[in-house]
Formats: sequence, structure tokens, C-alpha cells
Amino acid sequence: MTAETLATGRVRAPGRLPFGPRHLIVPIAVGAVLLALYAWVGTLELDSIEQRSLNRSVILAKAVEHLQMTVAATALVVVIAIPLGVLASRSRNRLVAPVILTAGNLGQAVPCIGLLVLCTFLMGVGFQTALVGLVAYAVLPVLRNTMVGVQQVDPALIEAARGMGMTRGQVLRRVELKLAVPAILAGLRTALVLTVGVATLGAFVAAGGYGELIINGLKLNRMPVTIVGGVLTACIAFLVDWLGGLAEDLLKPRGI
Repeated sequence: MTAETLATGRVRAPGRLPFGPRHLIVPIAVGAVLLALYAWVGTLELDSIEQRSLNRSVILAKAVEHLQMTVAATALVVVIAIPLGVLASRSRNRLVAPVILTAGNLGQAVPCIGLLVLCTFLMGVGFQTALVGLVAYAVLPVLRNTMVGVQQVDPALIEAARGMGMTRGQVLRRVELKLAVPAILAGLRTALVLTVGVATLGAFVAAGGYGELIINGLKLNRMPVTIVGGVLTACIAFLVDWLGGLAEDLLKPRGI
């Protein structure tokens, strides 16, 4: 980061978007899998139960429910984990940092299904219950990566920024957080993929999503329904990870 960048708080943009043929591999592969799945289901003689589960309206509705859980949980994780990560990264808060990390670890230390059951006792069933479980499970990667990303900023850059008259808040916003963007985005990408997978458990608390297809297929011994639910969930996870990779390439400061 140059003196000009420190003074303006801006990171020089790249000459062109970092998008090339390699970025098309994942969407093309996912599209091929979806076409193969559609063709396979078309060859099956579905009974009435399978037809009710494997029709366009149901699949689209479950996709919307699954994405709603994922997006809402990720937004809450960002709001919660990044400020806590910044707080834990400060040397003056070294007594508070272990408490914050321990709280973040609890979400992944407790089995997610057990966490959902506990939330059900406290809140009942529904979307909000699943949201609490998803946020608790996905907060750790963003929290830890934010903390590590801010701590790894070169102290010389911080001193240079302070020498140019920046306040502590300006140094945090213009220097530390900007340089921590790659680490934060990597944690957010991990959290997104985790959330997509764990969101299937939302079906146990009547939150919808593709978990309903998987569970109903298992309960009713309808393997096509289970396979479709599992493959569609995996496709969403791959696409979310792909979008996260694009975001990392577009948003990270150039030259670091």
C-alpha cells in the first residue's frame, strides 16, 4: 500500500475485471450436472408421491427457501462476526478475545442438529429457529479470519497512517480493514458453503429448503426424491463457492 493510497483511502482498481475462461468451469459443470439430472428424472416412471415432490413449482419453492436461509444467516454472520473479530484483534482487549473466540467455537463444538433441537425447545419451530442455528454454526470462520486479517497488517503501515494525521477509526477503516479484506472474504466464503449444507437440517424445524426433499425421500423410501434434493443442494454449494471466489478476485486490494 503506497503513501497515496493511505492519504486517499482508496485502492487502485485493476485495469480489467479478473474474469477469464477458468471462471466458467464451475458454472458449466453445474449446468451439465443439472441437465443430466433432468434427463435422468425424465426417464423414470414416477408414482404420485414422487410427482408431488419432483415438479417445477415445488423445486423452485424449496430453492427459494434454501437461499433465503443461506442469505439471511450470512448477512447476520457478517453483522455479528466482523465487529467482534475487530474487537478481539485489539491488543488492549486481550482479556476479552478468548471469551469471544470461545463463544464463536461453541456453534461448531455442539452438533448442529443438537443445537437446532435446543433452539426448538426455546423458540419453537420455523424459519427463525433454523436461522439461529445457522448463524451459530457459521460465525466462527468469519470471526477468526477477521481477527487474523486485522492482526497481520504491518504495524509500519499503521504508524505511517497515524503519522499522516489519521484517527484510530480512519486507520481501521482505510488501512486495516482494507488490507484484511482477502482474509475476511475467505472466511465468508467458507461460511457460505457451510451454511448451504447445514441449511438442509432446517427441514427438521419446519424451515423448508431442499432438506425436506432429502428427508421425505428417505422416510418414504423414494430414492429419486432424495437424490434430486442432494444433487440440487450440492449444486447450490458449488455455485455459492464460485460466486465467493469471484468476489475475492473483485474486492481484494490489488498488489497485496
